[in-house]
Amino acid sequence: MGMTVAQKILARASGLPFVKVGDVVEPSVDMAMSHENTALVINQFLEVFKGTGLEPKVWDPAKIAVIFDHRVPAETAKTATNQKKVREFAGAQGIEKFHDVRGDEGGICHQVMAEEGYDRPGHVIVGADSHTTSHGALGALAFGVGATEMASVWTLGRAVNIQVPATIKVVASGRFNDRVTPKDLILYLVGALTAEGANFKVIEFHGDAVRNMATSGRLVLCNMSVEAGATSGIVPADQETVRFLRDEAGVTEPLDLVQPDPDAPYDRVIEVDVSTLAPQIACPHTVDNVKPVGAVAGTKVHQIVIGSCTNGRLDDLEVAATRLKGRTIARGVRMLVFPASWKIYKDAMTRGYLADLIDAGAVVMNPGCGCCLGVHQGALGDGETSLSTTNRNFKGRMGNPASAVYLCSPAVAAASAITGVITDPREEV
Repeated sequence: MGMTVAQKILARASGLPFVKVGDVVEPSVDMAMSHENTALVINQFLEVFKGTGLEPKVWDPAKIAVIFDHRVPAETAKTATNQKKVREFAGAQGIEKFHDVRGDEGGICHQVMAEEGYDRPGHVIVGADSHTTSHGALGALAFGVGATEMASVWTLGRAVNIQVPATIKVVASGRFNDRVTPKDLILYLVGALTAEGANFKVIEFHGDAVRNMATSGRLVLCNMSVEAGATSGIVPADQETVRFLRDEAGVTEPLDLVQPDPDAPYDRVIEVDVSTLAPQIACPHTVDNVKPVGAVAGTKVHQIVIGSCTNGRLDDLEVAATRLKGRTIARGVRMLVFPASWKIYKDAMTRGYLADLIDAGAVVMNPGCGCCLGVHQGALGDGETSLSTTNRNFKGRMGNPASAVYLCSPAVAAASAITGVITDPREEV
């Protein structure tokens, strides 16, 4: 019997010729990523060495990335003190893949990992963040871990007690219609699978629609795989993977384009013709409460958010800026724009996208996760409704349990900004 991409990666990383679903392995880790929660990891890491007489040293500082993004710039003295602690630890440990609060580097961790070439096909990537699934867009097996597990990785260089997951194969065929996007595809899939439909499984993406998709779209698919409960999402590496890593991330090393075997065992196969999809929207208060946008068209919105690790990339900002250029955001609506990285911010500025958005009435914020998470910038008032290109809409997600969040694509967000109500982007407004 053959192996899926996840099985092949875990077998290689565990030094085994073959692994089957359900096996428990301890794969070596190629990259370990964390953000401000590194402060918690440090505490757990130091506990490992307490009483041993050994100097606390991470197993390989070159394989650790620390990226500040959740609360940037620091919003409280507590956050600032934690960030100071992490800076000092990174310096002492020789962690060079450290991205501080700076305009010449960094941004949201999942975007920075891709841009900097830290993501590689065939690698095992662990992150102290649930949306670490994003990095499967470049052919890696990437999954989230807690602070204790990350401290173990820092110590051993391995992820312990990892059960080989089953894989769901998604075959997306056809061509997207105008103003229908990869975000609509993944929202549709999360709705179809439900929030627990892919629990402890990997979603492996195939089909013409995926092969023809840019890396930016693949990142959207893998990023939101976790919203169906998936351990990871993976797009098998191909020439688009090579193009992105060579041309955009500057990677020159050989790449291992891991592919599934023809007889790879799949838990189930889901086929979707993307040409039949309408723009989708996730309604409060769960990500799997998905409907075609027409089902909720006309719903009044107070705040629109474009950005995040899901849809804060250059093509997302282009979609919004093109629709809003020369137009005005509806009165009573505020739009917040969070580019996913400072590189994207500067590219969007050079191309005039940010100016077009500002002239329309948008407020452009620094790259970060605060608004999406609801801990910093952009909180909602009681009874307010937000339309957002982010990835979660749980009650209180944007800082207020007395508000409501709908999830959508940048095309839906931009069209709705003009009207002040949820609007199908295929309609001319």
